[in-house]
Amino acid sequence: MNLIQTDKASAAIGPYSQGIVTGGIVYTSGQIPLTPEGSLVEGGVEEQTHQVFKNLSAVLEAGGSSLGRVIKATVFIKDMNDFGTINEIYASYFGDHKPARSCVEVARLPKDVLVEIEAVALAK
Repeated sequence: MNLIQTDKASAAIGPYSQGIVTGGIVYTSGQIPLTPEGSLVEGGVEEQTHQVFKNLSAVLEAGGSSLGRVIKATVFIKDMNDFGTINEIYASYFGDHKPARSCVEVARLPKDVLVEIEAVALAK
């Protein structure tokens, strides 16, 4: 089992790693819209979702994978009214690749962000 650590995404804000690679599978922790320096990205759900994907991509890359190798994603959103906007941005990052996915509305996310995404991917 190998821990993933990259300075191209925000550091974990608790007692966990950015991700784990084991058995040819990459498991990312939930990525929120913090910059690699640890600041919350300014703006609304669009800006936050793009930052989440930047972080997710960086963690996957550090784990020897990529968005194109994601087999399952879980999306947590604060407001289901943002589903359409988040879905559009999500689709722009995955293109024709369509991993299995769950999307749930939650009462609250860390640092009161609007979106968090975690993924499971095949290592290269």
